[in-house]
Amino acid sequence: MTEPGIDYRAVFEASPSAMLVLDAAFVILDANAAYQRLVGRTRDQLVGQYLFQAYPDNPYDGHGAGRDDMESSLRRVLKTGCPDAVGPMRFDVEDPGRPGAFAERYWSPINAPVLDADGRVALIVHRLAEVTDLVVSGPPGIDDRRLQMESELYARSRELQRVNEWLREANARERQVALTLQSAMLPAPQPMAHHQAAVRYRPALNTLNVCGDWYDVTRLATGDHAVAVGDVVGHGLAAAGVMGQLRSALSAVIRVANGPAAALDVLDTYARSVDGALSSTAVQTVIAADGRRIAYSSAGHPPPLLADPDGTVRFLDRSTDPPLGAAPRPTPRPQATATCAGGATLVLYTDGLIERRGEDIDEGLRRLADRLAEHHRHRVEDLADALIELSAGTDDTALVVLRL
Repeated sequence: MTEPGIDYRAVFEASPSAMLVLDAAFVILDANAAYQRLVGRTRDQLVGQYLFQAYPDNPYDGHGAGRDDMESSLRRVLKTGCPDAVGPMRFDVEDPGRPGAFAERYWSPINAPVLDADGRVALIVHRLAEVTDLVVSGPPGIDDRRLQMESELYARSRELQRVNEWLREANARERQVALTLQSAMLPAPQPMAHHQAAVRYRPALNTLNVCGDWYDVTRLATGDHAVAVGDVVGHGLAAAGVMGQLRSALSAVIRVANGPAAALDVLDTYARSVDGALSSTAVQTVIAADGRRIAYSSAGHPPPLLADPDGTVRFLDRSTDPPLGAAPRPTPRPQATATCAGGATLVLYTDGLIERRGEDIDEGLRRLADRLAEHHRHRVEDLADALIELSAGTDDTALVVLRL
């Protein structure tokens, strides 16, 4: 089948809704005819201008709050990647035929994001509906009681906006506390003899999607090295707390357990007693002291990658099992072993590195394998930087790179 021959430019121009297309800096890229009629300005007067230059507030009246409320709405769209609608807003608009004369107008805006392939906000569709008659004078025949109710409704909508702003500020504070807590629980890796290790953690851009991912790099008493990553379901302070419990438990268990699978067996039992830990994922590896043999086991986690010195990349995917606590009762988990030559590179990561909105996860896995093959000869710190850039920023990401 072929795509229908729709002239989207003509659709935009013919729409009865007043619409603008903005870039991420709120600069006007286009304005349809309905919008031009609503604000009394031509396309040439609008395109290329900062949005608020299209209808500035009356400089002699400090009560017009339209600009502040509108800007808050647009910034919420940039932060969340979600549409945002706000109640009627007051704007004092200058009469094009009478410079210095301002008319009180009420517009109801809706701001909708247009996302790029990486899930970031590339454009904003900004729509206005004229509601001045409803707010100021009401429709024909409306009584005084109805006008009073409309006024009260408008006042409550403004109060709700202030409450929402407070909640967003509270979420931002929670995010910072959670990041600080997570930073304290994700220290730099311990010295690893002749091996080199680099770790990265990148929080999500969204204020809510943060603090569920973790890593652990430990040298065991046997001379072997244990490397693990995991991902907790949920976000915020609660997820950070659960993450700390699971990471600490697995770090302790791997020191005495007979291999990665046995350690995940114990962690599975422990997770069933921790609120918010069920369905978390983790992968545990143990690298022999000589770096030539890797034992691994996975609880529902994306498979580690192993790059041989010649650039051949393998997925360590022969010991995959369900997430923690997903089975009706604990059952022994599988374990597999891989061998490699000196100078090979092991990469463990969380799903924020490979997942993108609207894309099959296999695409993300192939992209990661290709990037590893391309940069496998780089120093581990440089390689970690090259790999973490694959993160789309919609979820937090943990990464461990180990040169064997």
